[in-house]
Amino acid sequence: MSDLFQSPPRHQPLAARMRPQTLAHYVGQTHLLGQGKPLREAVERGQLHSMVLWGPPGVGKTTFARLLAEECDVRFATLSAVLAGVKEIRQAVAEAEQHAAQFGRGTILFVDEVHRFNKAQQDAFLPYVEEGTVTFVGATTENPSFELNNALLSRCRVYLLRSLTQEELSGLLLRALAEDEGLRSRNIALSEEVLDRITLSADGDARSALNLLEIACDLSREEGGRQVIDDAVLAEVLTADVRRFDKGGDYFYDQISALHKSVRGSDPDAALYWFARMIDGGCDPLYVARRVVRMASEDIGNADPRALEIALNAWDVQERLGSPEGELAIAQAVAYLAVAAKSNAVYSAYKRVLADIRREPSYEVPVHLRNAPTKLAKEMAHGAEYRYAHDEPDGFAAGENYLPEPIADRRYYYPVNRGLELKIEEKLQRLRALNQASGQQRYAPAQHAAPEKR
Repeated sequence: MSDLFQSPPRHQPLAARMRPQTLAHYVGQTHLLGQGKPLREAVERGQLHSMVLWGPPGVGKTTFARLLAEECDVRFATLSAVLAGVKEIRQAVAEAEQHAAQFGRGTILFVDEVHRFNKAQQDAFLPYVEEGTVTFVGATTENPSFELNNALLSRCRVYLLRSLTQEELSGLLLRALAEDEGLRSRNIALSEEVLDRITLSADGDARSALNLLEIACDLSREEGGRQVIDDAVLAEVLTADVRRFDKGGDYFYDQISALHKSVRGSDPDAALYWFARMIDGGCDPLYVARRVVRMASEDIGNADPRALEIALNAWDVQERLGSPEGELAIAQAVAYLAVAAKSNAVYSAYKRVLADIRREPSYEVPVHLRNAPTKLAKEMAHGAEYRYAHDEPDGFAAGENYLPEPIADRRYYYPVNRGLELKIEEKLQRLRALNQASGQQRYAPAQHAAPEKR
């Protein structure tokens, strides 16, 4: 008689059942683990070293760490940075020391989401990694240079794991359909087009691809003794599909960086591509709108002042109408900025001014530029010698000085020879000539060298 209180065997997801048991079945990362690669050879020789595995979700970081322990015949212990603290770290190290004393085997201590550990928790590993008590293997989706302490990084090698290609994902899914531990018993039928749509939707994530396939199998319809996954089934599975987009991590900043640099590089096709990728991945359109306004000031500036107006209008449309109308307006702004004349002259001038202000004394406002709202201020001649520009010929007070006296001849703004700034430069040259003709030498040797013409 069966035990009524015995727990039924737990069903393992397909992704867990298909976890490779040897390096021969490991999918992807051929740039690290292909035949003849240094890491592959080190593993095969059993030469362990502490490392950080950096890559997006579902590319095999945990699986590789387990295979590393298996290939090198060492104990595998794991910690999650989400749940563990210094106490758990010390307990894991104590268990590693006890295992080494009893069985003479080393331990790989695998730490998932290692970037979530704070500085004190990361520092807790240092003596044990230094002494070789454990071989530290950390996994992270974030840039280790930003998220991990230099002291810990200096004791590890960082390996970048890449998203799996569609071909690699297709091979993995076909193996899952053919093997006993996979879905062979389900007798699944699907077309190559359906397989391609699953791998495309998984977006380089092996775990996601296997999960999508398993869900599709559960929803499949029976036909002629086989379970068929067709377009209708797949449409149901992919209803809520969005591409991988880490709204707070590296992928977020990498994509907005690609968008900004495409605009700066005058490539509207690439700019629209990265904008659409971010929107497709779930990015808030208002965030992109704010960044587009920044691009208009930083990279277009006075070469085409209309760019800032168009960017602000797109932001306003997004706030007023929402999606998808607002996204189209932002796309219009992105394309306009990409093809607009480029100038970072104001951006560069502003940085130079700030640098001088932070490095030099706080110079006084020249007396002739000071406000004179009181009798005392007037008695002190505040504003007495100020020349009202509108009363001067051509509305310009030639020879007047508006900077503090110690830096009266300093120049910060150098318009570029593109767009409207061509006209701005011509006007400034004419005004400088009037200043010089007035008998008061201004814009003498510039304290800041002019940037090289591009």
